[in-house]
Amino acid sequence: MDQTKPMTLTFRCLPALEKVLPRPIPAVQGLPEWFKSMPAKAFDLTMGSETETVKRCPPFIDAMTYGFFIPLAADVEVRDGEFTWDFAPEGFASEFSQSPIAFHDPGQIVGAPFLDEDRFVIKFNCFWNIEAPPGYSLLFTHPVNRADLPFTTLTGLVDSDMFHHSPLSFPARWHDAQFNGVLPKGTPVAQCMPVKRESWTGRFEVLSAEATDRMIEIRTAIARETGVYRRQFRVPKR
Repeated sequence: MDQTKPMTLTFRCLPALEKVLPRPIPAVQGLPEWFKSMPAKAFDLTMGSETETVKRCPPFIDAMTYGFFIPLAADVEVRDGEFTWDFAPEGFASEFSQSPIAFHDPGQIVGAPFLDEDRFVIKFNCFWNIEAPPGYSLLFTHPVNRADLPFTTLTGLVDSDMFHHSPLSFPARWHDAQFNGVLPKGTPVAQCMPVKRESWTGRFEVLSAEATDRMIEIRTAIARETGVYRRQFRVPKR
């Protein structure tokens, strides 16, 4: 990938919301505090020696920092399962919801393992129209590795190079029934990852003798020293 010519996602909102809405941000700018404060190394009780934590794992970090975070439009207070908010910008188009959160009837996910018969599936309303470059779709999913959030956003793939004239919404299962407090404005409710549309097939082979030797060489290097993947194989994402 040519880092001198970055790809562009275009985010558009209604004029009345321009100064009200939090903007989507590159995911690399939205790493949670628990990740920032966790140690890079810890003692491994099983091995009896010090080992690196996921803070030094490039695939873990690259997944968390890829794409953009879509932020919650307003503070949402949750008390005993009741959701309330104050979000009523002036000059808002009447054709659009003014609510940062809506709900799906459980009947829409009958048969799914994340169905709770006595609970609605919430829906985070997005107030941004998002346009991807030609040939690209956008994968919207729960912010990667964010089990600390009281909800789990469901995953969807949108052909946003074609469909970008209307804002989206993100269904989510509110899994923390004991949560009481405020979900702050700007909380990432979805991670948006560009995906180039291509047709794929699978090919299956056995390793050649040369490939087997190369695998052993790499596995030995990984066991002997840290940072092999990061130094030799990791591709810059920004």
